[in-house]
Amino acid sequence: MTADSHPKREVVTGEPRRVRPLPRYRAQSEIDEQTALGDAYVRSLMRSQLRAGLTAFALLATVVGTLPLAFAALGDSTVVWVVLGVAAYPLLTLLAWWYVRRAERNERDFARLVKGRPLP
Repeated sequence: MTADSHPKREVVTGEPRRVRPLPRYRAQSEIDEQTALGDAYVRSLMRSQLRAGLTAFALLATVVGTLPLAFAALGDSTVVWVVLGVAAYPLLTLLAWWYVRRAERNERDFARLVKGRPLP
């Protein structure tokens, strides 16, 4: 037998087959289809955002509500103007910073839930 008597092998190439992913449970489809479960997801986001807003409002109301009592106790108009003109702004800035970070974290957690990734 000679080397020429063996048939020559041919390589057939083509596009790889596409494997269809198995259908997975997706929270996004529940929300898009407006099912009861999707509605529960959206309500939970709204509740967490409302809780953050009400907490920020309660802190602000507590601080602003106690200022007249503090001013009456101090009695010095210079201190009152310093508190109103200078000291109030860092407190308001910190409260706003906390609220924005909390709202963004709520949205980030909701997005992870919808995409099906676990929370850290």
